[in-house]
Amino acid sequence: MAHLVIRFTKHPDGSNVLHCARPDGTAVWQRQVGGYFPLHDLTHYVVETTLELGDAFFGLLARGWTFADFGKPWPRGPLPPEAAFAEYVVGLLQAERASGTEQDAADFNAWLAKAPAGGALPTPVLTDAELGRIRTAVRELFVRWRAVPVGEMLELTFPVGAPRR
Repeated sequence: MAHLVIRFTKHPDGSNVLHCARPDGTAVWQRQVGGYFPLHDLTHYVVETTLELGDAFFGLLARGWTFADFGKPWPRGPLPPEAAFAEYVVGLLQAERASGTEQDAADFNAWLAKAPAGGALPTPVLTDAELGRIRTAVRELFVRWRAVPVGEMLELTFPVGAPRR
């Protein structure tokens, strides 16, 4: 199976670089200022690999999307439903971390059902076990990221063409 190689690099000026090497030999990268985006993108990685979402952020990057495609003027059109679903899951997980309160699956799913995209989103029901695996994996990945020295990188692989949920 082909893989997208994902590298998060810490720079001395406090910025980070997210570099994604595609299976076809091309790459896309983004300089990120501040600590928000590495944690956001690491959460995406966990959500997308745990839930086997192949048509979300990293899957789209693997298929040729660039970072500019994920915002206005939306050159590739709106996000595919699976990518929007992943974005809402990641957003809810970030809100949980900010508040220090984790929701059970029923409450988490109720919030997902209220997503602004409404009926356009797939609404798979997440179980307490899935949410537990995601939260544990996110915490572990954050520990790994925080341990990366300045000038070094954290490398991950994302399966391209992974089974879909």
